[in-house]
Amino acid sequence: MISRRTFIKTVGAAAGMAGLATLMPREAGLTQGTGHGMDMSQPAGALDASGTVGEVDLFRFDPTTFMTQFDTGAVSRLADGRTLREYQITALDQEIEIAPGVYFPAWTYNGQVPGPTFRCTEGDLLRFHFTNSTSHEHTIHFHGIHPPSMDGVSPIIEPGGEFTYEFEARPFGLHLYHCHVMPLKKHIHRGLYGTFIIDPPGGRAPAHELVMVMNGFDTNFDNENEVYAVNTVAFHYARHPVQVRAGELVRVYLANLTEFDLINSFHLHAAMFRLYRTGTNLEHFELTDNVIMGQGERHILEFTLDYPGQYMFHAHQSEFAELGWMGMFEAVA
Repeated sequence: MISRRTFIKTVGAAAGMAGLATLMPREAGLTQGTGHGMDMSQPAGALDASGTVGEVDLFRFDPTTFMTQFDTGAVSRLADGRTLREYQITALDQEIEIAPGVYFPAWTYNGQVPGPTFRCTEGDLLRFHFTNSTSHEHTIHFHGIHPPSMDGVSPIIEPGGEFTYEFEARPFGLHLYHCHVMPLKKHIHRGLYGTFIIDPPGGRAPAHELVMVMNGFDTNFDNENEVYAVNTVAFHYARHPVQVRAGELVRVYLANLTEFDLINSFHLHAAMFRLYRTGTNLEHFELTDNVIMGQGERHILEFTLDYPGQYMFHAHQSEFAELGWMGMFEAVA
């Protein structure tokens, strides 16, 4: 089976993304596209600037919509005055489309990768009602502070089983959740992860808020990723630039869930961002245009784009960018 590095050298990244579906067989986690969800009006073999042909089925999962979707749960008030938030989360085996015509046999939370972005406020009582509807054992491990009995290491939830995680939301910041069943690299890589935002009691300044989860996909299961993305679909934001207004405050909740690679990164062109590490402090930040992150790291980025136009963003590992982790912000007046 061809490796990603050989693939880049012999085919080239742009043409390679178009050819992935035919070079990798279904047993390796890919199927050749049959036109489902693709722009069939585009001439065969034609490439746009993103390096992909056609379009994924955005009705199943739209990375643009995902950026601004926050699940705040079913809200009620407790006798002590605290807010109770209850969430429903189900593990499902689900084939997902990671590039036009390229499919991956994922393990998912609520049928999508990344899973839903859960949101609450520090001090809320949270209940996550988890159902395992897959053929494998799974859990949910939440980052943050909570009792060990709610940590998602045990109990392991068998297929068909259920469990309720209950804890107080703290501290405020940007956190993660993911499956913690061995082998960890398999359960995380296959898609069982998502972001978990705890807002400070007084909130943050108003901003255009976006969730960006950096991830990769090992399509031939050789412990190396062949496709990279932010929010799962390769080159999606190159083909569909993220719309913002020039001069407005943009806040990005950035998390790295890439498996098999020691680091990932985020680089913004023609501007700089304030970097709040883990988002647990409202005052201390760094001003930069590039951040290197290991798996599980997450930060809040705030910036304004001063001039109208398109601002590129991508991983500052060229290989990742060439294999899908590249996009654009489009600032309009």
